[in-house]
Amino acid sequence: MIIHHRPVALVTGGSRGIGRGISIALAKKGYAVAVNYAGNRIAAEETCALIDDEEAFPVHADVGNTVDRINMVRTVVSKWGRIDLLVNNAGITSLGRLDILEATEESWDTVLGINLKGPFFLSKLVANHMLEIGPANLVRPAIINITSLSAFAASVNRGDYCVSKAGMSMMTQLFALRLADKGIRVFEVRPGIIDTDMTSGAREKYVEEIKHGLTPIPRLGTAEEVGKTVASIATADMPFSTGDIFHADGGFHLRKL
Repeated sequence: MIIHHRPVALVTGGSRGIGRGISIALAKKGYAVAVNYAGNRIAAEETCALIDDEEAFPVHADVGNTVDRINMVRTVVSKWGRIDLLVNNAGITSLGRLDILEATEESWDTVLGINLKGPFFLSKLVANHMLEIGPANLVRPAIINITSLSAFAASVNRGDYCVSKAGMSMMTQLFALRLADKGIRVFEVRPGIIDTDMTSGAREKYVEEIKHGLTPIPRLGTAEEVGKTVASIATADMPFSTGDIFHADGGFHLRKL
């Protein structure tokens, strides 16, 4: 085991899309990054190569699986001695994007298992680890949850996804309250319409809606921009803040008359 000379971040779903953007941005801010992936190891290795193979490594786990979560945390701690930052980014969209009157329990169980149950119990694991090892004067320990504008904007053809992200928003508040006096900060980042493979199927629809004023900043966001938001929060000197929501949505959340 190496006690790493840089603070250590674990990014779930870190191999591609928003997760890759987060992993790269954190590395630029001085973190060593454990890049979690569930299926495509090649993508995770590519992300590590974009960072530095000495400062990043791929770690396999399905965050919805109890044994995988435990083994992932053990692997990271065994390699680098600690976890200073957990970014709960891994997530999937609704299976089939069915209307809620046609929704299936299979999709519900799968989506909630990966998007909410997994992050909740992974946060429990990592928080207990952080409390056990204590601070190392590298950075303030933190947990950052990546939710979505779907935490508050309803889509009736993705009910399970919306519920999972709304639940993750409450999860942020719960862990922020529980860990505040322990010096562990917990935050939520809400990306908007980001140009990734997850949104590629509806890209033309989104582009057209943006042309008609869907977002005050008139374009899709990028994974790199979400990554910069996460990295800025992780390294910000905000000793009297926790539980905050940071929007990375081009102003979508703003209400107007």
